[in-house]
Amino acid sequence: MRKAYQLDGFIARGYDGAGQTIVIVDAFQHPNLQAQMNNFDSYYGLPPVQLSQVAPDGLTPFDPADPVMVGWAEEISLDVEWAHAMAPGAKIVLVLAKTSADSDILSAIRYAVDNNLGNVISMSFGANENCVDAATHRAYHHVFAQATRQNMTLLASSADQGAALPSCDGSSWEKAVSSPANDPLVTAVGGTELRAAGFCLPALGCDPATNPAPGTWQSEIVWNEGPKYGDFGNVFAATGATGGGYSSVFDAPKYQKASMRGLKQRAVPDVAYNAAVLHGVLVRLDIPGLPGGWYRFGGTSAGAPQWAALVAIANERAGRPLGFLNAGLYEIGRMPALYSGLFHDIALGNNSAVEFDAAGNPIDVTGYTAGPGWDATTGLGSPSPGSLAELLMQYVAAGDSDEPASIVAKPVGTSNRGANVKPH
Repeated sequence: MRKAYQLDGFIARGYDGAGQTIVIVDAFQHPNLQAQMNNFDSYYGLPPVQLSQVAPDGLTPFDPADPVMVGWAEEISLDVEWAHAMAPGAKIVLVLAKTSADSDILSAIRYAVDNNLGNVISMSFGANENCVDAATHRAYHHVFAQATRQNMTLLASSADQGAALPSCDGSSWEKAVSSPANDPLVTAVGGTELRAAGFCLPALGCDPATNPAPGTWQSEIVWNEGPKYGDFGNVFAATGATGGGYSSVFDAPKYQKASMRGLKQRAVPDVAYNAAVLHGVLVRLDIPGLPGGWYRFGGTSAGAPQWAALVAIANERAGRPLGFLNAGLYEIGRMPALYSGLFHDIALGNNSAVEFDAAGNPIDVTGYTAGPGWDATTGLGSPSPGSLAELLMQYVAAGDSDEPASIVAKPVGTSNRGANVKPH
């Protein structure tokens, strides 16, 4: 992953996130996290993680028989391990919400912002935006506005069922985007399927001298693994694909209107990162209730913490927190020569999905198709960040977040289903 997205070059030059702090917000807890991180670091030869954990509203006792708690412990594992792998010199503060209710997650985010725990916040969770009431959207937006005023960068995963998300009663599926990735102050991270060079083994007749180094970026398409639209046929019963689409809650911010003529609604995602499960990352799990060992993970929740690591390295190189990125990212996206130096433009694939309702019936949701430039599957694309810090230093400006901070959430949510917030 470092090689494919050019972070190895930064690290080789001494930029590994040192002096930076990545804040990761998750729910419930992971009782064995530190020991698990020791195993992960030992396996990959990483320096020991500089990890602290905060539970501002107290910890819910861990129940290994509760699949919701185990699922969040898996999410914690993915987030912390791969933020550390990409920026091994950065400190990580894991802020744990008491439960996965919106009110508890919001309280955890507010604590991180009020206490200025770090300059990058990663959020790998979400819910159908139409199932969150306007008051809750406004509460998130208020905290995010405070964060951007404090030069914090906010990143959130865009969801993992393509253009589909569960209906508010959980019985079916509908075309929607995820909250909090829908917020115009958040950099929403979509998913790709990365194809990188494998290991070239002379014992198998491969000549390393004539083959690219392991991990060299070769191509990317939209992440879509599923029974109908995906790249892997019937390997998966239901679709796993990048979330993306158009918000019914937030109007389009100026930074997107300037890039997409006629756009009226906030469009998601902004950027992307590898999320394919079959091209995924290894995660060490030592969670009560699960067999300990190595598991392969994908999903847009893998992209948010790794983008957070990339931003931490860019902050280190810039010598200051860059803060709100979106206006600068889209401005760079409007300049072809700069755009091609900062992003891989993903132009192949779609995020249509087949999911199954409570009765087992297939629900076919037609999504969006990738194309040149921004699209509602992978946003501006995945990082090719050779000059990331320099470009962001030039194009990210104070006051960029003022206009998107003024956008008011529309009252379209039917109810606040905080318990429906799930790790992506």
